[in-house]
Amino acid sequence: MTGTPEQRSRSFGAEAAAYERGRPSYPPEAIDWLLPDGVLDVLDLGAGTGKLTTRLVERGLDVVAVDPIPEMLELLSGSLPDTPALLGTAEEIPLPDDSVDAVLVAQAWHWFDPVRAVEEVARVLRPGGRLGLVWNNRDERLGWVKDLGRIIGHEVDPFSQTVDLPSPFADPEHHRVEWTSYLTPQALIDLVASRSYCITSPERVRTRTLEQVRDLLATHPALANSSGLALPYVTVCIRATLG
Repeated sequence: MTGTPEQRSRSFGAEAAAYERGRPSYPPEAIDWLLPDGVLDVLDLGAGTGKLTTRLVERGLDVVAVDPIPEMLELLSGSLPDTPALLGTAEEIPLPDDSVDAVLVAQAWHWFDPVRAVEEVARVLRPGGRLGLVWNNRDERLGWVKDLGRIIGHEVDPFSQTVDLPSPFADPEHHRVEWTSYLTPQALIDLVASRSYCITSPERVRTRTLEQVRDLLATHPALANSSGLALPYVTVCIRATLG
C-alpha cells in the first residue's frame, strides 16, 4: 500500500469524477436507522462528491456538507447548488457550537483523528444529538466479488467491523444492511480507479490493477458479455447519542 494515511485521505481529488461515477450510494434503510427522530439540521462530514448528501437533501433536511478536498466539493455543488458546501476537516469543523441535530460520516471515519474528531462533533451537535457512521463493504462471499478482492484488496469483514467512540458518546449501536448495487462494467472500473490505494500507486501498478479488473470483466463466467453487474454490499452502520 502506497502513500501515508494523510496522503491517501487527500488523494481522492485526482479521481473525483471517477469517484462520483463508480461509488455506490447508501441504502434508505441504513440512513433511516442512522437519523434520530425529529431531525432537521444535519452535517454530512467528509461528504466527498455528495453520495450521502443527496439522500439527506431528498428527505427535506437542512444539510451542510464539509470536506477537505475542493475537487470533491465542486462536484457536490454542481449537483446540489442550494446545499452549503464548506472546506473543512473533522478535526476543525467550520460550524458554530450546538448547530446541528446529527452528524453523519459516510465512508470516511477511518481517515479521521478519532479523539479530535469526537471533540469537534460533540461541539457542533446540540444536546442529545446523534453521531452516525456508515460504510459500504463489498460482500465477498460470492465468487466474482471475492475474485475482485484478490485483485484490488479484500474488504474489512463487515460482520466484525466496529468502532470505539470515546466519551461523551455512550453505548454505540450497530446495524447491518445487505443490498445490491447495479452498475455498468465501466462503473466498476471507475470504482476501482477511485480507491485511494489505486490513486496513490505508481502508474505501472495502477495500470496493471485496472487491466486485471478489465480481464476479470471479460473472462469471468458471471460477468463476460454482460452490460450490467449486480454488486452485493453489506452496509455497516454505527450510531451513538451525545451524552
